[in-house]
Amino acid sequence: MSITLYKTLIAIADTGSFAAAADKVYVSQAAVGQQMKRLEDHLQIALFDRGERTPKLNQTGWALVPKARDLVRAYDTILEGVVGDTAFGGEFNLGAVSSTIRSLIPVTVRRLLEAYPELRVHVTSALSGDLQTQVERGVIDAAVLSAPETMTPDLEWHPFATEELVLVTSPEVTETDPIQILATQPFVRHARDGMVGVLADTWLAQSGIRVSYAMEMKSLEDLTSMVAHNLGVSIVPNLCMPDPEFGRLRKFPLGGKPVSRALGVLLRADSPRKRLIDLFVDEIRTSVAYHPAVSKD
Repeated sequence: MSITLYKTLIAIADTGSFAAAADKVYVSQAAVGQQMKRLEDHLQIALFDRGERTPKLNQTGWALVPKARDLVRAYDTILEGVVGDTAFGGEFNLGAVSSTIRSLIPVTVRRLLEAYPELRVHVTSALSGDLQTQVERGVIDAAVLSAPETMTPDLEWHPFATEELVLVTSPEVTETDPIQILATQPFVRHARDGMVGVLADTWLAQSGIRVSYAMEMKSLEDLTSMVAHNLGVSIVPNLCMPDPEFGRLRKFPLGGKPVSRALGVLLRADSPRKRLIDLFVDEIRTSVAYHPAVSKD
């Protein structure tokens, strides 16, 4: 029986439906249904409740999912240590916060692909909390994100940079006093459920500074674009590898005790792609090393 059936079962568990799983495993929704019928026929058990319009995993199906993950991990690593660089081929599912997508991730991934052309990298952008959940569930192999507030023993965290928060404005803003800038310019805030948004709001509150909120952006990339077009000012991390648009912004250190976020790579300790992820961590640290103005870990 093909390992594909178990991979499709895992995709259904991760995404919640046949339709979403079809997009994840690159087949039609009908093919997903056919694969699950074949799996049920082979195992001679029902894995789904089909009483409603959309089939849902039943208790037996959910109980099988962890065993399916173990089976897929074993299959993916069966040749490790036996032949060449097998561990550095196949699919690598990587998550990353948006601020790293335009420069840090492309530079690092390009170097990785030059060394291992058989590798296929899929990059997903999301907030740090969402990425941590995806790593925990095995949806992605690893993620570049802000340091988790809490972490279970089955996860590994590899920090590579500390980014101090700064006030950013467009070049059109000529004022040089950060407090005056915050008092007179509209403020573009990061999403309230994002780590950067929490850090910025905490600093503003502790500093007793009230701002006039103009808009709220889900991604740091979009927020930077709004500031670059002079639609407001913001408080963001001083990126360890800035893209050209971020590089053109004016930046001012925040007064008082420095506020920063730690960036790192998160993975499951039992990840079958651990050798590859360790290599990726080395490559991303190499990328950051070319920007000595930022603190490294």
